[in-house]
Amino acid sequence: MLDKRMTLSQIVSRLHDGMTIGIGGWGARRKPMALVREIVRSGLRDLTVVAYGGPDVGMLCAAGRVRKLVFGFVSLDLIPLDAHFRVARQAGAFEAWEIDEGMLHWGLRAAAMRLPFLPTRAGLASDVVRFASGLRTVRSPYDDGEELLAMPAIKLDAALLHVTEADCRGNSVILSPDPFFDELFARAADATYITCDTLVQNLCWPERARYSPFERSLVTGVAEVLCGAHPTASVPGYGIDVDHLNAYSAAATPTGWREYRERFVDLPDHASYLDAVGGVGRIRTIPAPVF
Repeated sequence: MLDKRMTLSQIVSRLHDGMTIGIGGWGARRKPMALVREIVRSGLRDLTVVAYGGPDVGMLCAAGRVRKLVFGFVSLDLIPLDAHFRVARQAGAFEAWEIDEGMLHWGLRAAAMRLPFLPTRAGLASDVVRFASGLRTVRSPYDDGEELLAMPAIKLDAALLHVTEADCRGNSVILSPDPFFDELFARAADATYITCDTLVQNLCWPERARYSPFERSLVTGVAEVLCGAHPTASVPGYGIDVDHLNAYSAAATPTGWREYRERFVDLPDHASYLDAVGGVGRIRTIPAPVF
């Protein structure tokens, strides 16, 4: 039986400079934040990051780890825009490819299906296409003759995802109501690394099967990280820590980021982080978001 258990540091040691890394989740929901903090502490740089972004993107930008960002948005949900991302974007700290959310979906799906592109209407007649270099259109070969955007595949070297539960073989489930596009991130990547709130002995249970986002064969490594998505939500375990995200947002200055990083990122282990944010008991009392 293949045991895919790894530590956070072991997962990050598999990554290297210049990689294209997709980060799952959505805004402030189910982001693999413990892995993101591990990357911030590492020497990795020049990353191309693909995401429906949240504090994962903002934190990596603040730490100078991003060379290029491919994104549909960078939002903290209740806080419309990640302040650290805005500071880095306005400073021209990285190359940006901002595309329609549907285009990002279709680019990941094309890579997942091993296709060079997929046709779509998303992005047509918009400034997304006008400002993006290299995008092309195709004409339908059928009687309609419609002109469509040919969205190129967004191939990933690695995907980083957070799930509710997993076992050592890479079986996983997402019990929150927001799986979004994690399946496509996993299928578009050469390697997929997941963190889970709970590592169980065996997930081959019929009642769990419908919550499984993708096959275990796609998973390269799995790390059990208690409350590993904090300060983003991982329902049903915990919701979005709005108080922490407000403090994080207020730290979007050189001094503020340095102090935030010292207090919450540059720590000896994940247990120290949990203590710094008020403990597991506090996190588990945070209610699920309602949208």
